[in-house]
Amino acid sequence: MSKHASWRKIYDSHTHLNDEPFYEDVPAFIARADHYGVTEMNIVGSNRQLNDRAIALGHRYPNLHPIVGWHPENLATFNPAEEAHLKGQLADSTVVGIGEIGLDYFNDQHSPHDQQWFLFEKQLQWARDLQLPVSIHCRDALADTYAILKNAHLAEFGGVMHSFNGSPDWAEKFMDLGMAISFSGVVSFKNAADVHAAALATPLDRMMVETDAPYLTPKPYRGKQNEPAFTKFVADAIAELKGVDAERVAYHTYHNAVRLFLKDGGHDEQD
Repeated sequence: MSKHASWRKIYDSHTHLNDEPFYEDVPAFIARADHYGVTEMNIVGSNRQLNDRAIALGHRYPNLHPIVGWHPENLATFNPAEEAHLKGQLADSTVVGIGEIGLDYFNDQHSPHDQQWFLFEKQLQWARDLQLPVSIHCRDALADTYAILKNAHLAEFGGVMHSFNGSPDWAEKFMDLGMAISFSGVVSFKNAADVHAAALATPLDRMMVETDAPYLTPKPYRGKQNEPAFTKFVADAIAELKGVDAERVAYHTYHNAVRLFLKDGGHDEQD
């Protein structure tokens, strides 16, 4: 039995312990996360190395759950050999989802939009075939991301909008497709008005929390390197916005992630 009461456990639905700042010292970051009640984490890949590392961590630590896929920013290195390798990775028993996948129009001079769409649609088809949920990256591409997801029969496999940064109207559109909405440390930033409004508009039973570590560090540690332990402060920021107990946010976001990604219940004890 975990020393954390079930309602106090937190699930970081999107983090990168497979990335350079963490990979050589994973046990220390797991221990710090546990101190704050962060007991489950999705370790998200984006290319061959980060996918391989996510899977390696999933085999080593039962509370680290690999999500593997091909990020739009890595489009230039995707080829038939990488596709075959990724399909093999998706067959690994520890993999709980496909991601992070999607569209990124922020810095896209080397990633033509039509090629991004093709790769995105291909991975969504794999998700449907394999019945794996998806973790969606969307940067400056809300309309096209929505259109592609709308045509993907998403209700058959489910997914989450990772580090959502759109308006409440967009959040409602994606929820209408069956998506969960995940908030990162941005929700704690003073001037993130759209994200605050979207968090207020998202019911707790459709919400997740994440760090996207090492990026997007929440207050009170903004400006320092992010880590999974700080998911607690994302949950705290949402609780303050909504005027509810942080334990309530932790409870709902934890169980939402367990339902989507750990269909066998994961390591969740009885309440």
